Amino acid sequence: MSTPILDHGKPLEYLPATLWDLGAVRELERISFELDAWPLIEMIGVLSLPGIERWKAVDNDRLAGFIAADPKRGEQLAWIATIAVHPDYRGRGIGAELLRIAEERCGMPRMRLMVRVSNHSAQRLYQRSGYAQVDVWPRYYYGGEDALVMEKIIANS
Repeated sequence: MSTPILDHGKPLEYLPATLWDLGAVRELERISFELDAWPLIEMIGVLSLPGIERWKAVDNDRLAGFIAADPKRGEQLAWIATIAVHPDYRGRGIGAELLRIAEERCGMPRMRLMVRVSNHSAQRLYQRSGYAQVDVWPRYYYGGEDALVMEKIIANS
C-alpha cells in the first residue's frame, strides 16, 4: 500500500513510537475509545517494554494513528494490543497500513486482535485486511459488551 498524500500535499510518515509519544498516544486513545482507553501505567508499558512492536502514523508532527503489537514467539502468534486512527484521518488507509506494518514487523504466522461487537467500522477494516472471527469473549469491555476475537493467518511467515 502506498503512503497517503494528505490535503497539504505531504505524505504521511510511519515511524517507530517511543515513550516520548506518551501524551499524544494517550490523547488518541481517549478520543478513540472513551470508555476503553488504557490507564496511564499500561500506556507507559506498551511504549517502553521490550519486544512490543509500536508504530505511529505522523502528519507534520501530529499523531494520526498508532498501533502496538505483542509477539508471543512461543505461541507463534502476535496480538494487536491497540490500534487507533484519529477521527480527522480515518478513511485514508492508515489503519490498514498500520496493521500491515505490525504484521510484517512481528513476523508471526498468526495475528489476533479484539474488537467490540458494536464497532462495525473497525470490523470492516479488519475483514478487508484478512481477519476473521475466531472467538467471542463475553462481557470483555466496559459496560458488559462482548469482544470479537479476530485472527489473520499470515502467508509465508
